[in-house]
Parts: sequence; structure tokens; C-alpha cells
Amino acid sequence: MLRNAWIAVLAVMVASSSDAQTPATTAAPKSATAAPSQATKPVQRADSTPQGKLKNPYSVSDKAIVDSGAQLYSKAACSGCHGGTGGGGICPPLADGVWIYGGDDDTLFRLIAYGSQTLQSKGYSRKAQENVVAPMPAMGEVVATDDDLWRILTFIRAQYHGPPECKFGCPPSGGTGQ
Repeated sequence: MLRNAWIAVLAVMVASSSDAQTPATTAAPKSATAAPSQATKPVQRADSTPQGKLKNPYSVSDKAIVDSGAQLYSKAACSGCHGGTGGGGICPPLADGVWIYGGDDDTLFRLIAYGSQTLQSKGYSRKAQENVVAPMPAMGEVVATDDDLWRILTFIRAQYHGPPECKFGCPPSGGTGQ
């Protein structure tokens, strides 16, 4: 039954991503992580970048980026599972300080692009547990570009309300949530 629910959610996400209008971009990325001159799919970016080297070029203090990230979050139907502001739904909250695989930019980008099963097959393992445990579907073909994914991650970081020391992943010395 859960599998059928995931299939239905993915079908809605694919349909909505092709029907929705793309929000205007407001700024080019500030680093070489995302190439502004060409659209790169998130999976392509993850496959072509060494592990640990993906870094979000945006800051949560950039309201225009956060706002465009919110639009993209909705367009990609993230809210269908994670709630409108990332506070949780049928899937774990995104803003509470519990990062299932780690809270660093590189891990979160790859988790969204690949989904949890492929991420695990690439050597990543769970570092924490949430009350809701379901596989994260691969969104690397739903989110149009790596730049869009960085904007979504910036929006998610802007919603964060967990322990400050865990915003980018809890310290390995037993910090909260990991």
C-alpha cells in the first residue's frame, strides 16, 4: 500500500512539474558549483562532482533566493510529503535538526537528487532516525536544474528551527538528532 502511495505521489509530482510555470531566476550562482551558462540536471551534477565537494552557492539571507526556492519547493511537490514549510507530513520534517543522512550541503543535494535507496548504494548510511520512516524518492529528474535544487535547499535551510549547532549537520560528538 505504501508503494502505491509513493507511485501516486510521484505521478502527481511529474505532472505538476511539467505543467507549472518556472519562476524567474534572480541571481546567478556565486560559485562554480552550479554552471549558470548551462542547465545541468541534479543527477548529472552529483555524478560529476567528487563526494563532499557540492556546496550551496546561496545564503539564507538572500530573500529573493529563499522566495524562489519556496516556489520551486512547491512546484516539485516537496510539500506533498514534507509539508508546506518543511515541518513534516507523511514524511519527516526538514527543519527540525534531525538530518537522517547528514545535514551538509553535499549529502542533502545527493539525497534529493538520487533518493535514499541510490544514496545508500553509493555508501551513505543513516545517521539518525525520525518517527516517520519512508524512502525518499529520487527527485533529480523532477527538479529541473542543479541551480533549482540549490534554491530549494536554501529555502529549507531558511525554515530551519532546530539546534543552531546542527543546522548543517550535528557535530559527531553526540550533538542533537544524530
